[in-house]
Amino acid sequence: MHLALLFATFALGPAGRAQDAPPEWTAQDARRAATHSPLPAPPPSPTNRFADDERAARLGQSLFFDARLSANGAISCATCHDPALGFGDGKQVFEGLERGPRHSPTLWNVAYQRWFFWDGRADSLWAQAVQPLESAIEMGGDRVALAHLIAGDARLRSEYELLFSALPETSNWPAHAKPGPADSQAAPHAAWRALSDEQRRAASRVAANVGKCLEAYERKLVRRDAPFDAFVAGDAGALSPSALRGWKIFSGKGNCRSCHGGPNFSDGEFHNIGIPPLGGGRPDDPARYAGVERVKLDPFNALGEFSDERQGEAALRLETLRQTPQSFGEYRTPSLRNVALSPPYMHQGQFARLADVVHFYSTLEGVTQVGHHQEQTLKPLELDQGEQRDLIAFLESLTGAEPPRQWLGPRDRIEPREH
Repeated sequence: MHLALLFATFALGPAGRAQDAPPEWTAQDARRAATHSPLPAPPPSPTNRFADDERAARLGQSLFFDARLSANGAISCATCHDPALGFGDGKQVFEGLERGPRHSPTLWNVAYQRWFFWDGRADSLWAQAVQPLESAIEMGGDRVALAHLIAGDARLRSEYELLFSALPETSNWPAHAKPGPADSQAAPHAAWRALSDEQRRAASRVAANVGKCLEAYERKLVRRDAPFDAFVAGDAGALSPSALRGWKIFSGKGNCRSCHGGPNFSDGEFHNIGIPPLGGGRPDDPARYAGVERVKLDPFNALGEFSDERQGEAALRLETLRQTPQSFGEYRTPSLRNVALSPPYMHQGQFARLADVVHFYSTLEGVTQVGHHQEQTLKPLELDQGEQRDLIAFLESLTGAEPPRQWLGPRDRIEPREH
């Protein structure tokens, strides 16, 4: 075989396409890439005036890793959002006091979201943080016990009061109390109803302030400056030829940008793509349909008394939010930044690897009808094996640099308590 023909055969590979030569980077590529990069600083959180306060972030870091916030003293926020597992838990669905119905999403770049949880039932990161604390299947704690904990811990109390002024007097409060259904006979719910309006408001204020500190900490969990960003900024060697071919698929044939647009590679909205549920059968999770009702009823939402800005964009977004039948079975579009760091994937962790996700979009194998409003724009991509590998290479190029390591673990490892 002629030497030039031999080299050409190896370069093209069995699929007959260049395996190693980078594809042409066109003006259209540059325009499209500019809508994704660079990733700016996280947007402000107007309903939380402590969102970017370093003191609040440090207190939030202490609380994030503190299992005393849970009913059994064994579960912390980090149980489901472990730094070693991409601030997820590596499981299909979360396991708190009970096994949950949905997957624990990563907290990387969570500050860029507009709605929180898979169903969007919280409209701020601080409001989201309160819900797992009191959930009977997650941490099972309550806002009165939380106030007692902070009051009884010298460092927590000192740092809290420096930020928020004096804690309420809790000596005459019950050990546990939290809101619940009006007809519930559960002891914490009955104890809550026995508190005065002033006491209930004070306990709720403590919970809101804890949520605001947790948000301040979680806003530190940002990974930016990925290889893709470096390439867009002019570093021609930052992406492999495979990743560049993957970009061509992502931005062209795959039409992935229709949902994963913008610098955070998410439209921030909700979609019904028919991912088959765990265990088979027909899905019955209303998802966003129920989430709309829940966020509107949440006392910690942008319009509530604990919000630091009850007029403005966040409040308007909530006021104009409508529950529609089309939202049944819709889940929030996750960001693709750092996606390689936190498997498994989808709202129940149905896919163990990125390869499984790409295969699903390529074939729509097992797609399940959810309600009467299935996403109509979704078509099988019909990618060959080489194209699937290239798309995965591109997704892996979206992994950004770590934030300062001081935020990546329990605070006491960095700031030991004085004895």
